[in-house]
Amino acid sequence: MRAIVSCLLSMTAAAVMLACASGSASAASDPYRWCAQYGQEGGRNCGFITLQQCLDTVSGVGGGCERNMFYTGPEMQPASRKPKLRKQKPRHRTSR
Repeated sequence: MRAIVSCLLSMTAAAVMLACASGSASAASDPYRWCAQYGQEGGRNCGFITLQQCLDTVSGVGGGCERNMFYTGPEMQPASRKPKLRKQKPRHRTSR
């Protein structure tokens, strides 16, 4: 189990170093909203667009997911909608 986590962390570290060395992305842009924190040892991967991707990754190896504090993408807030106004039918009074 530890071998799998160690291998995963090594691969993540290598990918991060490669991404930093390439310098193709701006330092100010981080499109990944979620980070996986692997146990208390401190391994971290902030390469997830959705929470479900992150949860699937830490499933079985331990750890949790949290928001990426360096996320700079668009905010995902529900669109505000105005309630629909119903047209009321005129009420007809009947004489008694």
